[in-house]
Amino acid sequence: MTPVHFSFSSAFILGLMGLAFHRTHLLSALLCLEGMMLSLFIALALWSLQLETTGFSTAPMLLLAFSACEASVGLALLVATARTHGTDRLQNLNLLQC
Repeated sequence: MTPVHFSFSSAFILGLMGLAFHRTHLLSALLCLEGMMLSLFIALALWSLQLETTGFSTAPMLLLAFSACEASVGLALLVATARTHGTDRLQNLNLLQC
């Protein structure tokens, strides 16, 4: 495994571990998701450059578009949660209460 592949793999794993273990605020969960998507984007972009295929070169841009949509939905949920509950702490959110 090259150092470049190791760095992107470790960045993805660190984002996943941050999402799994440090879930106190919704904003920290969204930042971990964005870090994971950024490492996936860079890894896909480098992979398509190494393979030198033109058919696979649109995959990183498609992933970047989906990541931008995910970020906008996450920020909209963050604002809606902060307005209704007064905080973005995940412990205060309960799906059984409407």
